[in-house]
Amino acid sequence: MRIILISYSTQGFALLHRVCEQAGHMPVAYLHARSLRPGGPTRSGAGDVVGEIVDALPDGMDLLIPGRKNMLPHIVDGYRADLIVCYGFPWKLSSAILQSTHLGAINVHTSMLPKYRGPIPINWAIRNGDKETGVSIHWMESEFDSGGILAQESGIALGDDVVPRLLWEEVDRYIERLLPLALSRVVTGSPGTPQEEESATYAGWMEPEFSRIDWGAAREEIHNQVRAIRFGSSGRSGPVATVADRRLRVMRTSLQQADGIKVMCADGPVWITESVPVADSES
Repeated sequence: MRIILISYSTQGFALLHRVCEQAGHMPVAYLHARSLRPGGPTRSGAGDVVGEIVDALPDGMDLLIPGRKNMLPHIVDGYRADLIVCYGFPWKLSSAILQSTHLGAINVHTSMLPKYRGPIPINWAIRNGDKETGVSIHWMESEFDSGGILAQESGIALGDDVVPRLLWEEVDRYIERLLPLALSRVVTGSPGTPQEEESATYAGWMEPEFSRIDWGAAREEIHNQVRAIRFGSSGRSGPVATVADRRLRVMRTSLQQADGIKVMCADGPVWITESVPVADSES
């Protein structure tokens, strides 16, 4: 098959490219979004990411960076591709784009669909205290993460301290196993296993209030709030809290007694084991 790859980073493209080639298929172009929404402002750091992708671009491979999506069906159609393989793209792909290849499009999603459809499934799994997550590869439809599932596997542990680098390395290993299976099922015309709509949940962007700690909440809820924000920022940030008239950015907490600041929550104590003062400029 001739395949257009969509991804968020140099590493994502390299992984998809390698797996597709090893499965006997031919990537013909890369597609990358510099903004979170069509026509929206360029993301902070997007230029550096694009530069890295360009530097690693295989000889003869085109990199497509659209500013709006109304021209995408025509651009994709020009490659006479059989399939789109997507892993990390913030835009909703229209039916016209999905129909611009011979077979359609499939997507790699980091949850056990239909649970946690949407842009940040792992962050929500951590927020909700899930002990593990998984990877699903599914047909793309006009609604986010809703198509038939071609391959799926759980078992990616979410420990108390989720290290992003290690977790994404584990996700990559799952993709290396599951994507060849999904591609083989595409070739045979499999529609995938339909998702149970009544079990679907959505993992959208966190609400603004999530960046602040309310000590009137349950201790485990607060602990998971800190874990989720730490994961999402690769350990560089945490929610803001007021402790003894001081405003702190809470980087790490413990539900067990530990060295640090003990704070009472609605149902018991939590210990702040790592924090930084909130700068005046953040007030």
